[in-house]
Amino acid sequence: MTSMPLSVLSGNSDNPVLPWCDGRTPQPEVARLLGSEVLEAGLRELARDQLLHPPILPARVEGLIVNDFGEELLIFDPRTQQAHHLTAGAALVFRHCDGSTTVAELLRHIDAQSLRQILFELEQKRLIQVPSGLHRRHFLGNLARLAATVPLISSVLAPSPSDAVSVENVPGPAAAIPDQKTGEDYAHLPENEFLSVDRYPQSTFSVDVDTASYANVRRFLKQGTLPPPDAVRIEEMVNYFVYDYPAPESNRPFAVSTEVAPCPWNSEHQLMRIGLQAAPLTGELPARNLVFLLDVSGSMSDNNKLPLLKKALRSLLDTFTQSDKVAIVVYAGSSGLVLPATVGSEKERIQQALDQLEAGGSTNGGEGIELAYQVAGQNLIPKGVNRVILATDGDFNVGTTSEGELLSLIEQQRRSGIFLTVLGLGMGNLKDSTLEMLADKGNGNYAYLDNLAEARKVLVAEGGGTLVTVAKDVKIQVEFNPKQVSAYRLIGYENRLLKDEDFKDDKKDAGEIGAGHRVTALYELVRPGQPDLAANAEPLRYQSERGLTARAVTSELCIVKVRYKPPQSDTSQQLDHLVIQTSGSSADFGFAAAVAAFGMLLRKSKFSAQANYPLVLQLAGRSLGADREGYRREFVELVKKAQSLA
Repeated sequence: MTSMPLSVLSGNSDNPVLPWCDGRTPQPEVARLLGSEVLEAGLRELARDQLLHPPILPARVEGLIVNDFGEELLIFDPRTQQAHHLTAGAALVFRHCDGSTTVAELLRHIDAQSLRQILFELEQKRLIQVPSGLHRRHFLGNLARLAATVPLISSVLAPSPSDAVSVENVPGPAAAIPDQKTGEDYAHLPENEFLSVDRYPQSTFSVDVDTASYANVRRFLKQGTLPPPDAVRIEEMVNYFVYDYPAPESNRPFAVSTEVAPCPWNSEHQLMRIGLQAAPLTGELPARNLVFLLDVSGSMSDNNKLPLLKKALRSLLDTFTQSDKVAIVVYAGSSGLVLPATVGSEKERIQQALDQLEAGGSTNGGEGIELAYQVAGQNLIPKGVNRVILATDGDFNVGTTSEGELLSLIEQQRRSGIFLTVLGLGMGNLKDSTLEMLADKGNGNYAYLDNLAEARKVLVAEGGGTLVTVAKDVKIQVEFNPKQVSAYRLIGYENRLLKDEDFKDDKKDAGEIGAGHRVTALYELVRPGQPDLAANAEPLRYQSERGLTARAVTSELCIVKVRYKPPQSDTSQQLDHLVIQTSGSSADFGFAAAVAAFGMLLRKSKFSAQANYPLVLQLAGRSLGADREGYRREFVELVKKAQSLA
């Protein structure tokens, strides 16, 4: 009897077939439950979107040196001079990756979710071949969410096979993986590579206005330690800062601007900055229906968690008005409604509810989210701000709600107009990867509160704009002119990549932009005549250079296309912006470049070239600008701290 294929991703989605794609369930059973036509249509859609594993496991990469340690394996890769330790589960899958074993056969020995994760990590380490017909960039993009889990494969640099098997270098189960040291979970994503314009003329990604990574990096540095590389998301660090971008026209939700100048860390390349500036709030805030979903489990008792959160929320009290509704839901071993929907002007009643909050118990995040959305739905304000604000360290350690069901609930509520903001707190067990994923699914933003000043910045100073969405599902697509650019690399946004065909697909979710928000994206460009960093790709047998249009011989470097939906619409609109070579650069350009270079140093990026701490300090020092809030000067001090720790 034919079994269902194994999906790349688990959980629920708009496709009713995806939850059944576990590699085991008989297809006739699914056909009986869903109907044959629904089953066939769902499988066609999943195959089109490259969300199904081939039925045959991929083959192992040739030339690896494998050392067998019983159930576990130690593999030396001569190409990268790295040693990879495979736990028992990862070793089991690797042994079966022979290009002939079926997925169904292996699922007799391992569960589907573990298999998905292990295949992701094996391909990420380049120990198995990419499934035929599936480009590596798409393969990694489809599997990105699996990286949120604790790694099953750890790696170290080993100059020789003998070094790989030495006792000192064997990375065992307690290897020095940074997130395992801290007890915190960070999604590991390989950084973007240089791509040839001849082969990949378009680059497509979703915007990101999250700033959590920068505040979290600041917390590590102030505690006297370098952050784990996976905690550093360069786009969130760059987007933490305010830039003086042109304001949008009156009939547009945001404006697009660009700058191009020599790349500070590689003089042979150029750096292009794309800036989006959203329209600020004018007049009074729309009426708000806010449900605060607060984690009061035992893990939230530290001073930098629930006590910090209570102080921050007291600061927010003064912003509530008669037109607002405020409710508080808490969750630990069980969930409860501490404050029913209350008029915002009843500040004393809200204050009393905050004062009663105490930490204790374990965390059932799923039940709390369900109750919070229920309360928000009961008090929905048409054309107002309807939002659940989740504050937690992310330690969802009890409960029966599966991750798939949780994400499905958040997506469903998103479509009804109730968005989700996520606030991360504390240290030691921060589940950064989980919190970012929840915010992404909820059409919201993710911020990390490392101190009271940051909490007031996020909730009070920027809270109004953050909560008021001016454009949703915002996507950027850049088409490069091959006569002007031979290769490019998007810096950051690794977990925001989209397929080119997703750009015009209004069913594909993307990021939101709030009132007054800015979005910055940086591309490192290789001009024709420079060494092609994407030249390691095999030449095409059946294609030569694409035919060029008349516009290719102009001075246009590229065209930046932005698609977005108005907040109350499901139909996208498009803005186009032509990029011409410019001379000179602004202070904002220099500072964004400094932050990006700093992020690459912290991530130990192979693309950092001549970047170093003195260069970052030089770039930032001459690009401070007005710096009314002092954030840029604080950045300089953080760079000095990192330099002393490096």
